[in-house]
Amino acid sequence: MKPKQHLIILLLSIVLPANVSSQVFSNADLTITKLEEGLWVVETTDKTTMYIIEGSEKAMLIDTGTKCDNLDEIVRSITKKPLYVVLTHLHFDHAGNIGFFPDIYFHAADTLLLSRLKPYKGTTHFVKDGDIFDLGDKKIEVKHMPAHTPGSIVLIDRANGNCFSGDAFGSGQVWLQLWPFSTMETYIESCRKMEQLMNEGISKIYCGHYPYVKKPLDIRYIKNMQLLAESINNGTVPDPQPFSIRIPDIGGPNPMIATLNGVSIVYEPSKIK
Repeated sequence: MKPKQHLIILLLSIVLPANVSSQVFSNADLTITKLEEGLWVVETTDKTTMYIIEGSEKAMLIDTGTKCDNLDEIVRSITKKPLYVVLTHLHFDHAGNIGFFPDIYFHAADTLLLSRLKPYKGTTHFVKDGDIFDLGDKKIEVKHMPAHTPGSIVLIDRANGNCFSGDAFGSGQVWLQLWPFSTMETYIESCRKMEQLMNEGISKIYCGHYPYVKKPLDIRYIKNMQLLAESINNGTVPDPQPFSIRIPDIGGPNPMIATLNGVSIVYEPSKIK
């Protein structure tokens, strides 16, 4: 090897971090990519998302996606450690594969949505704001962030500056037009809580549909979401438009979408107060 080539390789080894994203698994249903040390994102072909966090003693699967054959075995190919399966909320695209696991954790306020999933024969555990999952060298904290669903939670890894948000704040667009409806003020308060967490050191929000953004969201995203929600709430939202997608059974009859500074909120006008 020429001296100049050797120098280039040496410099790259210093500049590039050891945890550069790399795909570690792929099949017809999903791909798994390592994002950071002890953190993987699972992206399904229908654009749902799960995350795997591994600590020194235990691991966590966040959400279970839609239809993925042998999801339990796939997760075990990434980590063999005792596993918590935690759901950010109980919509099917985040809880469709709970049947692969003997225990699941979620917020009690979403229990009313459990009947809309396939019958679950395992054990359910309720979490509340402030609960801690101890993975050994990583502590994952539960924060209740209602609006998308009454039991929506985010999971906080303070040591690494990470938040795993499910659909609490959307993935560029948050859906608030679904039963059981929450007020816009409820969402605004959740945005305030999330901004406070980011002021305390959380710098990356890994959202619930990662394939749409391919990167973590930042505090500017939350600030813009709050600003848009406040404008909807006080009736000054700029140019809202009818939303074309209808969700059978749980979607509002006349949903609207509003956009500001690159973020969007879908809402049912008759249900925001």
